[in-house]
Amino acid sequence: MEEKVLKVTPIKNGTVIDHIPSGNALKIIKILGIEDHGHGSSISILIHVPSKVLGWKDVIKIEDRELKDKEVNKITLIAPNATINIIRNERVFEKKKPSLPKDLVGIVKCVNPNCISNKKEEKVEHRIIVESQKPLKIRCYYCDRVIPNPLDAILV
Repeated sequence: MEEKVLKVTPIKNGTVIDHIPSGNALKIIKILGIEDHGHGSSISILIHVPSKVLGWKDVIKIEDRELKDKEVNKITLIAPNATINIIRNERVFEKKKPSLPKDLVGIVKCVNPNCISNKKEEKVEHRIIVESQKPLKIRCYYCDRVIPNPLDAILV
């Protein structure tokens, strides 16, 4: 019996997020807010595809959208070895290998309910310090609390 192979068509303009650890593509879609808001353009999500480097990986293609730095930083929390490819006119215009900055502003929420950043009347933006990337250890700038599960504290 002949095996059918389905191919994902290339995008003309947009972003390809590659080398996502297998099983994490849907988390990235959620933090980018794509699943809740009609994007209006094609989005391809490849889950559990073979990879020479990772063994298995996920890939996301988002047509007609280039990611902002804040979005790339959120992705880096979930997929530290991801590659972000900016596509223009069906060609890779720019290839980014992102890394976390030392200071994350407006990306991760402090888990301490008494922190000044969680007080609505204070209007202080969440600010988190990255102490180490491997293993990931982050701490609130204001109250000094370590964020034990950073993936659960990402602001959407």
